[in-house]
This record gives sequence, C-alpha cells and structure tokens, in this order.
Amino acid sequence: MFGLDKKDASLLLIVAVLVAFAPFFLNPFPEGSGWAQFNAGYPDLMQRFVIFGIFAIGFNILFGLTGYLSFGHAAFLGVGSYAAVWMFKLLSMNVIPAIALAVITAGAFALIIGYVSLRRSGIYFSILTLAFAQMSFALAYSVLTPITGGETGLQLALDDPRIFGGAATEGNIPVPGFFGLEMRDSAQLVLGNWVFTFNVGYYFAAIIMLLSFYLSIRIFRSPFGMMLRAVKSNQQRLNYTGLNPRPYTLAAFVISGMYAGLAGGLMASMDPLAGAERMFWTASGEVVLMTILGGVGTLIGPVLGAGMIKYMENIISKINSDILHSWFAFLPDGLEDLVVTLIYPFIGKGWHLTLGIVFMLVVIFLPGGLVQGGQKLAGLFGRKKAQEPKNATTEPAE
Repeated sequence: MFGLDKKDASLLLIVAVLVAFAPFFLNPFPEGSGWAQFNAGYPDLMQRFVIFGIFAIGFNILFGLTGYLSFGHAAFLGVGSYAAVWMFKLLSMNVIPAIALAVITAGAFALIIGYVSLRRSGIYFSILTLAFAQMSFALAYSVLTPITGGETGLQLALDDPRIFGGAATEGNIPVPGFFGLEMRDSAQLVLGNWVFTFNVGYYFAAIIMLLSFYLSIRIFRSPFGMMLRAVKSNQQRLNYTGLNPRPYTLAAFVISGMYAGLAGGLMASMDPLAGAERMFWTASGEVVLMTILGGVGTLIGPVLGAGMIKYMENIISKINSDILHSWFAFLPDGLEDLVVTLIYPFIGKGWHLTLGIVFMLVVIFLPGGLVQGGQKLAGLFGRKKAQEPKNATTEPAE
C-alpha cells in the first residue's frame, strides 16, 4: 500500500486511526466527573499533539538517522512561524500559501546554518547549532523588531495591506482558513455526559502530520536513508570508501529544518501569532526530549514522545492542591493533608520534576524509549501465549 511493505503500511494505518478518532480516545471520562481533569480532547491541545509530532518527526530524520544532535532546531520553528504570519499580513488568510512559504523559508535558513555547522561533528556541531539558534532569538527579540515585532511578537492587525482581502479599519481581525473553512471552526457531539469536539484546524494539521509521517517512512526505507545510517554507524569508514557524506548530512539537515518550518507554519495557522520565544534554546531542548522519550531512530517514537510531553505540560500542570484535596477527601484529615503534601511538588508548577523523573527512568531502563517499552510488553504477552500450548513443538527462528 502506497509503496510501503506490510509492516510499515500497518503502522501508518494505526497512526491514521488514532489520529482520526483522537477526540474519542482523548476524552475517556464524562464531563463533570472528578477524572475529567485528565481529558485532553479539546482543540488547542490536540493541535499541539500533531504539530509537535511533525516537529519531532523531522528532528528524528536528522538525529535518529545520522546521529547529529542539533540544539538549534527551534530557530527553524520560529522562522516558519514568522514567514506564515507575514504571508497572512501581505497576501491572504488562506493557510496553504502561508505554510508553503514557512517550509521554503525554513529550508533556506537550514541550508545556510547546516552548511556552516556540518563542517564539524559531535559536540562541536551541537554547540554551533545552539549558537545559531540563540543568535536568531536575539535578532528576533531585539534587533529585527520591525520584522519580528520584538518582545511582543508579530501578529495580525486590521490595517494589514493584504492583497486578497484588503485592509480594514473596523470589524474583527480575520481568521486563517482553508478555502472558506476557518481553522477555529468546531462541531460538538454530545453522548450522555460525554462531549466530543471535532475541530477543523486539528484535522487539517492531522492530515499534514500523516503525510509527513508517510514521507518519513519513505525516507527511512530509501537508499538515502541507508546512506544516513551509514554516516551514523561509522563516518570514517564511509570516507575510506570514497563517498563524501557531507551532501547527505546537509540534505538531512535541510529536510529536518523544513519539517520544523512546517510545524511553525501550522502553529501560526492555528493561532496567527509569532514570537521570539519559539526560537529560544528551551524549545530546541524540548524536541530533543520528545525524540529520546519516544525512541530515537524509530518511526512512531517521536510522535509518542511529543504527545507525552504536551500532555504533561497541559494536563498535569493544571492539577492544583484543591483538586488533590477533592480526590483524597475520603481519607482522614491528617492523612489527606500528608498525601496532598507528598504529591503536590510533582504536579502544577512542578510538572517539570515529574517529566525529569520520567525521562531519567526511560534513559536508564528503556534506552529505546516508549517504543522499546511497547515492544517489551508485546514480547511479554507473546511469550505467555506461546507457553500456553503444552504439547506445542518449537522450530528454530529464521
């Protein structure tokens, strides 16, 4: 199917089903219940799941295949966001031209940075990309303020000289859309105490994420992907064969930067605002965490890692002491206060502490990330099933 083998086609189908029915999967608890706090099926968060999934997929093409660890990928995310907002201001509110310009601009920016940074490898490459990202942040924050909006960010205005749509002096600021469908439009399905929201922006971003995921599979399985694996395995031996790995690594860097620009363009399409904070070094570190948590070099791992971090950032961080007291109200007063006191440092503003512990446990016990954890569980259940027939004969594995 689509040029993929059975295993990859099944993986793509599973991701497509999860994405299509995400409003149901992410809202397992009825509204008004004590567990509704953990529902994540609202449009803004679902959009973040798929957009940062795209960001992590692109980063994994560079880090997972070549082993080059970039600490500056947030620069391409920010450049993509700025390019998209400028397209909204100057051309039209249609998201297609904005996303196209975001991808092209981020790719050109990645070509320049990659050309310089890839002259070094290892930690020197990582530091170079970090330096470029921080310089980009400084330029966006305080130097190029007429273009970037400085610390307040770049946003739409009524008097924008838009070619298709024109400037206005009254009314509401226009909203990004896709040929008449606004990204903020939503429909709700109420089934008893459950409320499921279907958002245009989410499904638009989800379709692009599926296309990006499919493209990453093709890259991983292509001769180009094999060459990138050779670079990661032993670049020195590759040089001895007479092959120059630099064009391949530069191509991987540019493709990865274009993925980041695509994510930035989608972020601006959902919320037409671009700020310098998207280019800060913490944003670059976040995508590194997503990839490592999910599984470096795996296909679906970065998507899982992105979903996990964004879930913790938006759900775990909202739990406060009042919610904890309502959960443990059945306990005696002294014991209730003790339990809340022990748990409180790990939720709310302390959600980073929980993330750090999870990251530490994954690195120590699951170096392959969440994907390795899933494989171990599948292997465990598979072993139990294989042990059930007592008289079964065993055959050597191929």
